Amino acid sequence: MISKISSSIEAALVDVRDGATVMVGGFGGAGMPNELIDGLIAQGAKDLTIVANNAGNAEFGLAALLKAGRVRKVICSFPRQADSHVFDSLYRAGKLELELVPQGNLAERIRAAGAGIGGFFTRVGYGTELSKNKETREIGGAMYVFEQPIHADFALIKAERGDRWGNLTYRMAARNFGPVMAMAAKTAVASVHDVVELGGLDPEVVVTPGIFVHRLVKIPREATVASGYKTT
Repeated sequence: MISKISSSIEAALVDVRDGATVMVGGFGGAGMPNELIDGLIAQGAKDLTIVANNAGNAEFGLAALLKAGRVRKVICSFPRQADSHVFDSLYRAGKLELELVPQGNLAERIRAAGAGIGGFFTRVGYGTELSKNKETREIGGAMYVFEQPIHADFALIKAERGDRWGNLTYRMAARNFGPVMAMAAKTAVASVHDVVELGGLDPEVVVTPGIFVHRLVKIPREATVASGYKTT
C-alpha cells in the first residue's frame, strides 16, 4: 500500500544533508511552512542554500533558520522588509550570500526546472546588474536575458488537505509557490492540516498531483498571530 504520510516532521526531514538546496514556499506569512522550518532547525543541516520569495521576518520561520547559522546563501526576490533585521545583520557582516531574482523570474526559473526546460529568455533585468555575466540576445528588436532553471534537493511547502498518495489542495493565497516548488525538487515535503481518504479529494480541485510529492506531515491548525502574520 502506497502511503507518503510521515510519522513526524523529524522523520520527514531526516535526510536533509549539509549543503543542500532547499526551496521554501510562502509569500510573506501566507503559506509559509513554519512547522517544517522549525523541524529543519532542529534537524541540524547547515550550509544550506534557501530558495524562497523573501529572506524571513522578525525572528521566526526563515529568519530563525538564518539566525541559527544554518544558511550559506539565499536566492529570493524580497530580502529586505521593515522587520528583516536578521538577514540585514548577517548580509552586512558578510556571513550570507544573496542572489537577487525578480519575482516573475524566480517563479519561472523554478517552473522551468520542474518542467524540464533548460532555460528561457526574458526582458526582465536586461541592462541592470542582474544581467551581468549572463547571455543576452536580441529577439524581435528587443533585448533579452537568458535565465537558467533553479533545481532543489528539497522543497518544504504548506498545503491545506492531502491524501496518502500525496495529492494536495491549498487554501487561497497560501498556494503561491507551492506547486512549482514541488515539481522542481528531488524531494517535496508538504505539511497539511487535513489528511483525507483516497477519493476524498475531487480530482478537479487537486492542484499538486501526488507524483510530485514524496512526504506528507499532518500538523494541527492554529489561528494565532505572530508579528502581524496569522497562520493559515
